[in-house]
Amino acid sequence: MNDTNYSRVTEFVLLGLSSSKELQPLLFLIFSLLYLAILLGNFLIILTVTSDSRLHTPMYFLLANLSFIDVCVASFATPKMIADLLVERKTISFDACLAQIFFVHLFTGSEMVLLVSMAYDRYVAICKPLHYMTIMSRRVCIILVLISWSVGFIHTTSQLAFTVNLPFCGPNQVDSFFCDLPLVTKLACLDTYVISLLIVADSGFLSLSSFLLLVVSYTVILITVRSRSSASMAKARSTLTAHITVVTLFFGPCIFIYVWPFSSYSVDKVLAVFYTIFTPILNPVIYTLRNKEVKAAMSKLKSRYLKPGQVSAVIRNALFLETK
Repeated sequence: MNDTNYSRVTEFVLLGLSSSKELQPLLFLIFSLLYLAILLGNFLIILTVTSDSRLHTPMYFLLANLSFIDVCVASFATPKMIADLLVERKTISFDACLAQIFFVHLFTGSEMVLLVSMAYDRYVAICKPLHYMTIMSRRVCIILVLISWSVGFIHTTSQLAFTVNLPFCGPNQVDSFFCDLPLVTKLACLDTYVISLLIVADSGFLSLSSFLLLVVSYTVILITVRSRSSASMAKARSTLTAHITVVTLFFGPCIFIYVWPFSSYSVDKVLAVFYTIFTPILNPVIYTLRNKEVKAAMSKLKSRYLKPGQVSAVIRNALFLETK
């Protein structure tokens, strides 16, 4: 009889961002444009880095991988959220809900470790410049990326293990726009206090340990920069400012949600929007606006593929084919 009760829930109802029917068309437009900007901005960075030989360096290799993960972070739930803004009943199957939990922790866990790898790259470049290309070889860069994905996979597997066997027999409303693990576990038909603590400990350990490593790394780098010439200090500070800004924007919401798990759902919802949508769109802006090499490479890419008159010629050909 208990098995029958435990097998009732086959889908969850996502309450979404807002229950206001008047507001949902506006949210649909806003988030559709934001998601399009995320895809264009991050794929532009990937295309720029891969197409320009001057950017075939460890720093830009890691940056291109960060852009790829940002696309993944934005894509695991945002397309469904946008589609759900057009329907009245927002549901997700049990398996799809577990898939969202799996991917959000895979991508965010991988991004945390990748940001640590990027900090290590800057540490070697600034503190050990003569040995930079020897230490940060192509092989080492690939290993760092593989480690980031491996840690993300181990982290999400451990998180999913807390959820996959939980009995869900009654409440099925998730007060968010995707299946966030702390919210889903609260719906189980048993006391999940211990499980919630384990989830917080798991995510909190990864978030805080990565954040502390980053703080230590950037502190050492800044101390090293202060002892050098003003010219090198200005260039290093410009690069470090971009890195530190991205780290703060990403880790802030993650640490707030998992280290302070008793915050209100409305706050969690805003922070979830921030790290799944706004952080992926801000990363390309932060890195390109403060980086002359990337901007120069993008200008070169634009002149190569968008030559004067080329766009208008394509439009004329398209119009000719339509009228033909």
